[in-house]
Amino acid sequence: MGSIYSDSGTTFRVWAPHATEVFVGGEFNDWHFAHSPLHHEENGYWAVHVPGVQRWQQYKFHILSPYGEFFRNDPYARQVTSSIGNSQVVDPHDFDWGPEEAHFRMGAWNELVIYELHVGSFNAPGRGDSGTFYTAIERLDYLQSLGINAVELMPIAEFPGDLSWGYNPAHPFAVESAYGGVDGMKEFVRQCHRRNIAVILDVVYNHLGPSDLDIWQFDGWQENGKGGIYFYNDWRSQTPWGDTRPDYGRREVRQYLRDNAIMWLEEYHVDGLRMDMVPYMRNVHADGNPGNDLSDGYNLIRGINAEIREKYPFKFTVAEDMHSLDGITDEISAGGLGYSSQWDAEFIHPIRKMLLETDDAHRDLDAVARAILHSYNTDAFRRVIYTESHDEVANGRARIVHDVAGGDVNNVFAKKRSTLGAAIVLTAPGVPMLFQGQTMLADGWFDDSDPLDWSRLQTFHGIARMYHDMIHLRRNLYGITRGLQGQHTHLFHCNKDAKILAYHRWMDGGPGDSTVVVLNLSNHQYENYEIGFPAAGEWLLRYNSDFNGYDENFANTFSFNTSAEPHQVDELPHSGKISIGPYAALIYSQPA
Repeated sequence: MGSIYSDSGTTFRVWAPHATEVFVGGEFNDWHFAHSPLHHEENGYWAVHVPGVQRWQQYKFHILSPYGEFFRNDPYARQVTSSIGNSQVVDPHDFDWGPEEAHFRMGAWNELVIYELHVGSFNAPGRGDSGTFYTAIERLDYLQSLGINAVELMPIAEFPGDLSWGYNPAHPFAVESAYGGVDGMKEFVRQCHRRNIAVILDVVYNHLGPSDLDIWQFDGWQENGKGGIYFYNDWRSQTPWGDTRPDYGRREVRQYLRDNAIMWLEEYHVDGLRMDMVPYMRNVHADGNPGNDLSDGYNLIRGINAEIREKYPFKFTVAEDMHSLDGITDEISAGGLGYSSQWDAEFIHPIRKMLLETDDAHRDLDAVARAILHSYNTDAFRRVIYTESHDEVANGRARIVHDVAGGDVNNVFAKKRSTLGAAIVLTAPGVPMLFQGQTMLADGWFDDSDPLDWSRLQTFHGIARMYHDMIHLRRNLYGITRGLQGQHTHLFHCNKDAKILAYHRWMDGGPGDSTVVVLNLSNHQYENYEIGFPAAGEWLLRYNSDFNGYDENFANTFSFNTSAEPHQVDELPHSGKISIGPYAALIYSQPA
């Protein structure tokens, strides 16, 4: 479909079932559409081979139908000059990936630490300017040094204008021109892979547009004043973002969305897809009412995920569903949707509530414990956990470090509680995710016109070091905390009065594997506090978030290695004493 480039010319193919004639015009024929008529194929498809067409030349289709005549962009265009401009011929094979690309493999899912990134604001020249893939590449060494091994890109399909979150795709197959287009995206992926960083791409299939949509009433046909051949033309078209839900019941539309998903994996070498707001693909109003169910949407998701699992079993697919259903990540053979993982509402909401609570007495340790232990399909890594995302730090909400103290990010409680949340994310079972700027205490809320202030890396260099240390422990890069990548978690200590939690993480267990995490969710310092330990012997302190090397205003509570003696505490056969600072996290493991 679309423009298929070859040395002998380019074949143009388009679906326009109500057309009576279709022509293609562009720079290759001086926009004389009549010189290049398309031939009618079966089932509403039209095609023609035009000799001499060059890469990057602009073109459009001219469609005649009983409903009028229309000049339309190619629905499959890989690049457009702008959202209201022209399509361009792209050779998807015309990019030098380099020999090292063949050797890249993303980390196992239990090893991932994801960094959510918005290309337009991640490293932009100034306020109101759009960053590009190339400016984003300039900061990849920093992400690599942190220990990040996966980035999740907010949507990059062509959208109206130059500034957007990306959740309003006007041309789903085209890479946003303001970001650098096809070659920019491929170069970004190539540079990520050179640094052993996987790329997960956010895609939007629950709605399209709603503006600058050339596929709206594409060949003129429509019913009820709605979108025509690519969209539902009845009540099923309704979404919170406009009446632009694709018609999942049409074979050609299902193919269109499937082709889009596979394109990113094959042509752009991305390592996974995160699908936006899946509930609106499963149900018209995402309300769980069976009368509003979209069985065609359900089957489309299953079909895409089944094909990805069969062809690329190592690719990572993520659902933003937020309804906490095992069926989202259950196997397709068992009737599930077959996603690798899902954003976990059972984690984000109670953890953020706890962190933003002003009174220690009101921190709900039972809710925190449930959030830490929650899982889907009895698999710790079927969920993505986080305290900040593009949704959680916008739409009336701000960064945790901003909200804790009314915008004063230099406030010690703001720093303490925001990084305590990150410690939970990076030590609890699940796939951890951070949002851009979180590691340097970005303030305020996410705004696509407000670029990250990279000078904060110097201002908060100690906090950045803190994230570095946590991420390296989470990924077991020192070979001493393998349990943080394991399936097993035992939350064995929950003192609701003292607000102390402790849990044991392990893969196979034993020295260098078994890892104990202790959290103080209060503003009190505790000394010689006794907790259970899962094994006897010396337990070495690997991380103390109260260290004043991270921030000069931290209490620098003297925490220490401890020896677990045969004394039953917390229903464990051994126990030891620890000291922990206010709003702090400690990580222990035994010498390997």
